[in-house]
Amino acid sequence: MLRSLRKPNSSEAAFVTLTDAQLIDAYISEGNTDYFGLLFERYTHLVFGVCMKYLKNTCDAEDAVMGIFEKLMTDLKKHEVRDFKNWLYRVAKNHCLMILRKRKVKDKAEGELMQEKQQEFMEIVFEGHLPGEEKDVESILISLHDALNTLREEQKRCLELMYFENKTYQEISLLTGYSLKQVKSYIQNGKRNLINMMVPK
Repeated sequence: MLRSLRKPNSSEAAFVTLTDAQLIDAYISEGNTDYFGLLFERYTHLVFGVCMKYLKNTCDAEDAVMGIFEKLMTDLKKHEVRDFKNWLYRVAKNHCLMILRKRKVKDKAEGELMQEKQQEFMEIVFEGHLPGEEKDVESILISLHDALNTLREEQKRCLELMYFENKTYQEISLLTGYSLKQVKSYIQNGKRNLINMMVPK
């Protein structure tokens, strides 16, 4: 919706001189998105600056700006706003903090899932390496190290970062320069290759 908002043409130039309060009143009373479009043009840079301050990423900040203004299109009709600029700043700040909270919860959940997968993988290796016999941990670790060295370098690197350094997919992507899709593929294929080598058929 916001992407379709346009700047006023010459016949609408008088709109530019309207105050924030006048634009809001006109938008609410007439339902004309041109008025809201002027607010958008007037404050996009302010909101983007707030989003960059908290999110530290251009792409995320741009998405947040669009989300904030899309929400404002309905919220302005529900709230009586006396100081639009300060109110908008608080709205933008709270929106970014909400994104960060959700991101933190998601990262925690992904971290817990990662730990479960790590434990599951190591159990497969240790339990399957010498089935029904007393486990010699040192020999298994040596075999695991030898097996790792037979993998393609990208698979080996990603597995070492995940299982020995407890890195997440995102962290591995940043450290290696691989895309998230590549990281997941290297880990999945590397795990399969390791299990095939470590676990007797």
